Amino acid sequence: MILSALITSVAINLGLCFLFFTLYSILRKQPGNITVYAPRLVAEGKVKEGGHFNLERLLPTAGWVRKAWEPSEEEFLSNSGLDAFVFMRIFIFSLKAFAVGGVIGMFVLLPINYMGTQLSDDSDFQHKSLDSFSISNVNNGSNRLWVHFSAAYIFTGIVCYLLYYEYWYISSKRIAYFYSSKPQPHQFTLLVRGIPVPPGSTCHDTVEHFFLEYHPSTYLSHSVVRRSSKLQSLVNDADKLYKRLTHLKQKNDTPKRHKRDGCLGLFGRKVDIVDHYERRLGDIEDNVRMEQSSLEAKEVRAAFVSFKTRFGAAIALHIQESVNPTEWITEKAPEPDDVYWPFFTVSFVKRWISKLVVFVACTSITILFLIPVAIVQGLTHLEQLETWFPFLRGILRLSIVSQVITGYLPSLILQLFLSFVPPIMIMFSSMQGYISWSQIQKSACTKVLWFTIWNIFFANVLSGSALYRVNVFLEPKEIPRILADAVPSQASFFIAYVVTSGWTTIASELFRLTTLICNLISRTFGKNSDDDFEPPAIPYHSEIPRILLFGLLGVTYFILAPLILPFLLIYFCLGYIIFRNQLLKVYVAKYETGGEFWPTVHNSTIFSLVLMHIIAIGIFGLKKLPLASILTIPLPILTLLFSEYCQKRFFPIFKDYPAECLIKKDRADQNEHNMSEFYDKLANAYNDPALMPIKYSERSDSLRSPLLHSSE
Repeated sequence: MILSALITSVAINLGLCFLFFTLYSILRKQPGNITVYAPRLVAEGKVKEGGHFNLERLLPTAGWVRKAWEPSEEEFLSNSGLDAFVFMRIFIFSLKAFAVGGVIGMFVLLPINYMGTQLSDDSDFQHKSLDSFSISNVNNGSNRLWVHFSAAYIFTGIVCYLLYYEYWYISSKRIAYFYSSKPQPHQFTLLVRGIPVPPGSTCHDTVEHFFLEYHPSTYLSHSVVRRSSKLQSLVNDADKLYKRLTHLKQKNDTPKRHKRDGCLGLFGRKVDIVDHYERRLGDIEDNVRMEQSSLEAKEVRAAFVSFKTRFGAAIALHIQESVNPTEWITEKAPEPDDVYWPFFTVSFVKRWISKLVVFVACTSITILFLIPVAIVQGLTHLEQLETWFPFLRGILRLSIVSQVITGYLPSLILQLFLSFVPPIMIMFSSMQGYISWSQIQKSACTKVLWFTIWNIFFANVLSGSALYRVNVFLEPKEIPRILADAVPSQASFFIAYVVTSGWTTIASELFRLTTLICNLISRTFGKNSDDDFEPPAIPYHSEIPRILLFGLLGVTYFILAPLILPFLLIYFCLGYIIFRNQLLKVYVAKYETGGEFWPTVHNSTIFSLVLMHIIAIGIFGLKKLPLASILTIPLPILTLLFSEYCQKRFFPIFKDYPAECLIKKDRADQNEHNMSEFYDKLANAYNDPALMPIKYSERSDSLRSPLLHSSE
């Protein structure tokens, strides 16, 4: 790619970002869009719909930036939770690392690369190849390569120091967050699977007898799990219908009560919508009661078991309960609202088989994704396109067309294909028997991360000749040479990818185009957007891998093509402000893991550093500087030793809270006067919501009585 093609891509994406920012600053002030751009504030009752028209609403302003910047870290933590706090620390860590790396790269390494003469390029400046700014342009055997060698050591030291500090800082916040929290049901509860039920007995009686026998001083209560996936869909329908009915009665808008009951309210007969909803709600209620009566005997060999203390629950968690390790399997219980009931897999064998099936499915998806990668790589080489489509040769040779195709189109196509991956990985993770949304998202996050690293980085880097010489990887000593030969040549593609996928995607996150269109359609066709209104949760499983991929690109290309660093810094700056705004106004925390995503961030960064070192070993060898290659070998070893130390020092805190913290918190609870009330709630906290008795009041009073009541 030539410099003018990169400038074209930057100009297009800067224009799109400016357009998104301008439209957002206008549309967010319109009364009808309040549930699009501030759904969290609406749900919390901090803002209300309505307002009168004035000219100021049509003027773009940047006041949202100041409001997003104002809250301190402690205010943000108390407002958005520890997971959101850790998510923002990824941006802070990246900004610190690449700010230092950017100074070294742009003011030291880039001039050295540009002054090299290894690549003969006599074009004027705007038509120069981006390879002229990479390490490929440094002369073979040049002593200037020792500057790159020193930069690799310095940058590695800086990143490792920042990683240690962040791990320490976040782990201390995790402990402080635990101490400041009120008693939570999941802190006292375990999930027990593989319960061996004797003939003639029930799962309920077996669990009660076992824990009274072996944990008599700490056992409190339990809730047996039942299969209720069909019933859950009925209850969800009833809940949505009741919300609509409540909303209609609150507005008390008589003219709008009469609508057609067909598609989009355009077809069918006219009905009183309130009476129509009440009749449907009564029918669903009858169906739910019939289904509930048939589920009473459908016990699953799993139960949520609650204890009187956190320490008592921890002991039961970490001690093998049975001689047979496939029976009485214990794991930490999620928060009650985090439990994922539909796919409640309990059999040890079924869980093992499902994991194998998902592994095969993920591998298949990864292989199939090589097809769009090949298409994208074809677009980056115009001569290859001319060979495939000779009738387009005249158009492809136009300057503006070639710049758009090579500088903008490949990254856009790759991003479109990649957008389908996170939902697929969520589906795969839900099939593996995880019983909480947080576990499903953490599993999907890992899958999306490694899928992204392989298909976006390695598949693009190794496309072409290296892809057809896979057998070379059977000799590990050849890997540094292959990567050193392939990675620098793809620098221009990844610079364009950061601009296209990074800048535009982060700006579109602020604009929320899909949600805006859905809101517009709902209002246009008379359906109130508040009928099913619920503020969204941030999709960590798709956002964290995207950020970590850009981190990998920055670390890997630090010494190879430092021109990528300023574009990455712009991305992380935009991401910090935009996601801070979104977490304060749009997203709500549907669950809280206590910052358990950070170890994934740490491991991914260590992988990026080691990858940079392996490429550096190969590149110094290709550049006829064998001594530098040899002296670089200790660098990945030292990095892995550092990572192992961090794993021993900090990771146990993210896996489980230490006994010291649990006992201190339990002792503090003894002074709380409302613990007996908490224990009463704990006994019913993990009852399946679908099995709760439905109590529907008289229709004239249905607005004031809840649809669902828990059992006493």
